[in-house]
Amino acid sequence: MQVSKIMNSNVVYLSPDDTAASAAKLLMRHNIGALPICSRDGRLRGLVTDRDITLRCIALDNPPEETKLREIMTRGVVCISPHEEISDAIQLISSEQIFRLPVVENGRIVGMLSLSDLLLRGNCKNEISEALCEIYLHDRRFNKK
Repeated sequence: MQVSKIMNSNVVYLSPDDTAASAAKLLMRHNIGALPICSRDGRLRGLVTDRDITLRCIALDNPPEETKLREIMTRGVVCISPHEEISDAIQLISSEQIFRLPVVENGRIVGMLSLSDLLLRGNCKNEISEALCEIYLHDRRFNKK
């Protein structure tokens, strides 16, 4: 099955010039954990998560109303084509230790694929369980010695 079959194609995104406050409001309104950051023509420039806003803005005492997303977004985001197979997406999620994949075609955002999408519609619970184990086994927050 291809990524396009289960990705969320109703993508909400912001620009690098928008603020952390506007991103937080969109994340809350849409009950999501990440927003693609795109240029006006829909080209992916980065990704911002609720965690980015917390750690790269609020924890550093930067005012969310003034902090531009370009200052806190993750650049060089790993993404996938809508024509790739679900198994490739799972492998990428596991190897890159990420929870969400922007779906990009010709450089433009066309969807988002999350672990939830894969669990609910991908018919691949065992593979997702393995990917989650990989992510958490390699995450320093969960492997304190």
